[in-house]
Amino acid sequence: MIPLEEVRATVLGRVVPLEVVEVPIRDALGLVLAERVTAPDAVPPFANTAMDGYAVRAADTAGATAESPVRLRVVGDLPAGHAPTVAVGPGEAIRIMTGAPMPDGADAIVIVELTARDDQGRDGDDGVLVQRASEPGRHVRAAGGDLRAGEVVFEPGTVLRPAHIGVLATVDAQTVRVHRRARVGVLSTGDELVESGPLAPGKIRDSNRPMLLSLAADAGATVIDLGSARDDEAAMTATLDAAIADCDVVLTSGGVSVGDYDFVSAALEHIAADDPTGASVVEWYQVAIKPAKPLCIATVRGTSVFGLPGNPVSSMVSFELFARPALRSMMGHADPFRPEVLALVDGGLDRRPDGKVHFDRVRVRVEAGRHVVSGVRNQESNALASSAMADGLAILPDGDGVPDGGEVTVMLFT
Repeated sequence: MIPLEEVRATVLGRVVPLEVVEVPIRDALGLVLAERVTAPDAVPPFANTAMDGYAVRAADTAGATAESPVRLRVVGDLPAGHAPTVAVGPGEAIRIMTGAPMPDGADAIVIVELTARDDQGRDGDDGVLVQRASEPGRHVRAAGGDLRAGEVVFEPGTVLRPAHIGVLATVDAQTVRVHRRARVGVLSTGDELVESGPLAPGKIRDSNRPMLLSLAADAGATVIDLGSARDDEAAMTATLDAAIADCDVVLTSGGVSVGDYDFVSAALEHIAADDPTGASVVEWYQVAIKPAKPLCIATVRGTSVFGLPGNPVSSMVSFELFARPALRSMMGHADPFRPEVLALVDGGLDRRPDGKVHFDRVRVRVEAGRHVVSGVRNQESNALASSAMADGLAILPDGDGVPDGGEVTVMLFT
């Protein structure tokens, strides 16, 4: 058996970064920025009010209280989206809505909750009773308070999240240069698989393909459903050959062990042998982990192929340990791995020495600021239902496990 880190290093060492493309920001969520973005203008471009209320001269509100309010004459209304046309003079105020530009003469906002309208002035003029004194700058957003003109907004390597997309729109970056999404094809193999419906003797429903399609999409890839291939070497070869021509990465499940009907490796060898460049390589591993020991990794005509085990949990774990980091790396992520935390064990995580690193599915919670984990009910490699209950994988080195109250490193799914 080969150590996990050795296989993972081989996988990541073969990753070729995908090319940089320009995309609209609406399509950039989750992608990695390949250029520096700067703000062409100040954000906000003008001083504006942070609250609904009245634009005033702070000095005019001195001494105002609820019991002894100060009356100011209202000389205009200023909704958001309109430029001020009237300045605020001594003893005056302008009724103003959130986001509207500050009018000349005003240096503070009195929020509407601290005022009362008063249209019963001596001359019947519109007025406001200010019930609390203000100070200069109160509830005023300064021009450039968020970003200064010319300021660097994002550096290359930034992973674009929803807030980043909003900022890009704010600075009028309607398109951005990013590392493109990988095209990932997912193929299930095996005569025993059916899509849906009643099961004939010996048949099972295909859970791996929908799961792997979802895992690849969650990693940020564009996914392509390649369906399922029969346990026939010629058919498998034809299906994989077409997939390799159309995808950056191909994921298969099943057919990578040592059985008489495990044809994925053989099919890949045939395709690799026909590569006129001679650069294609196919390798088969027994990795020192549980679950997910068998693994085929190949680079065929420039396309990465991961032959994952057929047992559902093994397929999922193999994806998390090998395929996902490779995908994230080729799409420009500096850190392609899931986050890991040190957690306390509730109830113990038992295992036996066998020369392998075990990856147990666990539930994760936070108590008193610490992560705490407990094992799910069934750790068998075919028990996919228990995986849906898990929040991460506890990494158990070779040995007797971790006792109740001990510490374990956990790879989080979030």
